[in-house]
Amino acid sequence: MDGIHDLGGKEGYGPIEVIKDGSPFHHDWEGREWGIAQCARTPGITIDWWRHCRELIMPQDYLGRPYFDSWAQTDFATYIEAGLISMEEVIEGKAKAGDSHYANPPAPMSVQQVLQEDRNHAFRYDAKIEPEPAFSIGQKVLTSSHGNIGHTRLPQYARGRHGVVHAYHGAHVFPDLSAQGKEVHQHLYSISFAATDLWPEVQNRKDKVYLDLWESYLQDGQS
Repeated sequence: MDGIHDLGGKEGYGPIEVIKDGSPFHHDWEGREWGIAQCARTPGITIDWWRHCRELIMPQDYLGRPYFDSWAQTDFATYIEAGLISMEEVIEGKAKAGDSHYANPPAPMSVQQVLQEDRNHAFRYDAKIEPEPAFSIGQKVLTSSHGNIGHTRLPQYARGRHGVVHAYHGAHVFPDLSAQGKEVHQHLYSISFAATDLWPEVQNRKDKVYLDLWESYLQDGQS
């Protein structure tokens, strides 16, 4: 979907703040939020649905919140929608005594346990599908010029642009439909774009941008 979150290639939003001491977080609570996000396994919430919910945050709110604060906002929204917690509990900052939103609530897990479980039971997003890839390495392609009313991984700055297939990655879960609760696999390609094709004002530059894009975002660039 088109929203304030899609800032790639845009100017006028000021410099990017970089933590020079190598720490991944500005504050302790950000590390706690990261841990909560890793340990909360809520049925029905895919990464694509979570991203779509985050993209629904109003522009002023989105730009005015620290990065992990918007994570927390999205977590609350998805947990409430899934019935894991209630708005009343969020407002009060504590669970209601004697109330369980699950008949058999899952046991708490540490981040170390979650990471070990991921290693033992790694999630796979690829699959073999019957249709053959429509494009081959080295082929010229043209990206779709249209957006999506829901979640999409085709950024605005790369729409309606010519590129070249750099690599093929097999078939992977298509995020646009995954955000709608539908597990469909499409062929996935790494597409190389000349910077001058994305931003004509950068004349005589030899830079390139590589994007991993699904097959339905693409068409033959020779036509």
